[in-house]
Amino acid sequence: MNISVDNSCKLMGIFIAYTEVLGISNGKNNLEKEILEIEKKYSSQNPEELKDNPIVRAYRDFYWKIGVDPTKTRPSGEALRRRINRNGKLPRVNDIVDSGNIASADTLVPIGIYDMSKIRGDPSLIISSGNEIFYGIGKKDPEKVNKGIPILIDEEGKVMHIYPHRDSILTSVDLNTRNVLIVGAGVLNVDKELVIRAVNITCNLLSKLGGKIVHEVIIA
Repeated sequence: MNISVDNSCKLMGIFIAYTEVLGISNGKNNLEKEILEIEKKYSSQNPEELKDNPIVRAYRDFYWKIGVDPTKTRPSGEALRRRINRNGKLPRVNDIVDSGNIASADTLVPIGIYDMSKIRGDPSLIISSGNEIFYGIGKKDPEKVNKGIPILIDEEGKVMHIYPHRDSILTSVDLNTRNVLIVGAGVLNVDKELVIRAVNITCNLLSKLGGKIVHEVIIA
């Protein structure tokens, strides 16, 4: 897949790193060793120190820019770290989703993983017009996207993701998922190499589940 990033998004400091992994044998609890390692690594960290981390700061600043209060809706990496601090545990969803959570908790970079069988054509990262409908994971009803928000859409106009913090149920991973698009979300003042590293961590974990990486990580 080729993901295009609109210039209006680039002017906001947005960039992405992405690749695809095919032929994954998805299941549950096959990455327990790796999850336990991450839990042990960050369980003793003081969560109040996170706000001073430059990576957390960069994502929080971006959240403010798009009208999201990051003290109420945490950037995903920060939220995962705080969850480890709070109860010592990362969520267990399924192996594919867990791989992204491991990478995000370790690097603080948001990772999106999308079922390629549910995507039509090549996705684009654009600024919303305000007419798009979004079916958020965990939400009962669809919602209208506000104007001026960065969103990832496929060629049918289906909103896959509200950047960089909400994914759609329409392209979400389930236990039948075999082929995935992995997207690392970059913003201003986050190093591109860190975002590439986060995607590679995810890919390497999926390789343990039989996945084949299609190509090296692309920056767009």
